[in-house]
Amino acid sequence: MTVQTRALARPPLSAGRWYYGWTLVLTLALTETISYGVLFYAVSVFIAPMQADLGWTRATISGGVSLSLIVAAIVGLGVGRWLDWQGARGVMTLGSLLAVIAVMAWSQVRDPQTYALIWLLMGLAKAMVFYDSAFWVLAQWFVRYRRRAITIMTFVAGFSFLIFSPLANALIQRFGWREALVLLGLLLACTTLPLHALLLRRRPEDLGLLPDGDVQPTSSSPSSPPEGLNFGAALRQLAYWALTAAFACGGVGLYTMVLYIVPHLIDEGYDSAFAALAAGLVGLLSLPGRLIFTPLGERAPSRVAALLFLSQAAGLLVLIFAQSQLGVLAFVALFSLGYGAVTPSRAALMAEYFGRRAYGTINGFSTVIITLVSAASVTAAALLNDQTGSFRAALWIMVGLSLLGAGLIGVAHWLRPRLTT
Repeated sequence: MTVQTRALARPPLSAGRWYYGWTLVLTLALTETISYGVLFYAVSVFIAPMQADLGWTRATISGGVSLSLIVAAIVGLGVGRWLDWQGARGVMTLGSLLAVIAVMAWSQVRDPQTYALIWLLMGLAKAMVFYDSAFWVLAQWFVRYRRRAITIMTFVAGFSFLIFSPLANALIQRFGWREALVLLGLLLACTTLPLHALLLRRRPEDLGLLPDGDVQPTSSSPSSPPEGLNFGAALRQLAYWALTAAFACGGVGLYTMVLYIVPHLIDEGYDSAFAALAAGLVGLLSLPGRLIFTPLGERAPSRVAALLFLSQAAGLLVLIFAQSQLGVLAFVALFSLGYGAVTPSRAALMAEYFGRRAYGTINGFSTVIITLVSAASVTAAALLNDQTGSFRAALWIMVGLSLLGAGLIGVAHWLRPRLTT
């Protein structure tokens, strides 16, 4: 274990007492791992058995996932406002309940119409329980240690892909896909639902505490941390639009490559086993990126964010010119660093630039834009591939957008507002 890893594993105590904020970090690390595992990473494992059992097309089955993504984006702003108004306990508890209901209903689905309604409900649940809500909690409870808290939570949650894809497959092989969904729904009900309901708290001040566990004002953490801008004021900041545009540009490459890396490699002549391995390695190698780059962002947040996009662009360029498996693995290494750390980097930058006063609404609106752009890019890449017979044109566009994203990060840093206490 490295010195940096040991430091992350030992959160600071406050006057010899455990700060409740770290309890929330560990709680959310567990609930995000399970929520993402069941509602996102395990989904692909169910496509083939459902297709064999129900006789539906793959487009019908995957269309539900697309619907949930669009719904989550549309309701994201409303969820953000709810977080700013009432805190995360009610939002995430209700989201967990909706997720349990949706998964259980999915296990009994018989027709495409009901299936679409289930995924509409799933989209609502995702908007409430996925990272944006968890980031809101951490933005309230931490200032100096915010990036450390985000790193711990997202690093643990990063294992959800490695855990839940094989777990879901094992359950399907042992019990069948319907029974597997029932068991996963019970897992959600027994973990995320009670943990969100019982342990989440709104702000440290509600418990007579200060952010970061401080017991008295310090030069780096005032007794009343900067509350930041309201939503309207944030929208009037060019830095907000530059930051949102930067992550929208980067998100095109992230979303598109995660979905199309396997078919692209197969089209390029690589066998399906190697293509699947490369896709799996993207998830695995994203973990070091979260562990390394998120803490580094404490010292130079904008530079690190720009570096993530440059790493993504470099990886895509390597893939364009790759002539061997070694070249593909070089792409995986470069691309994964950005893939792992981009989301926590955006969460931290939004809090640092605009404060915690209306963080849920400010970050939520940005998420709406980024998600819709990314969803549109997935369709556009498929259409471009159909027209040209190759994915290379889309890759070149993603390189350009990644470089543009890096430049926009610099613009956002130059225009960032100066928060006062």
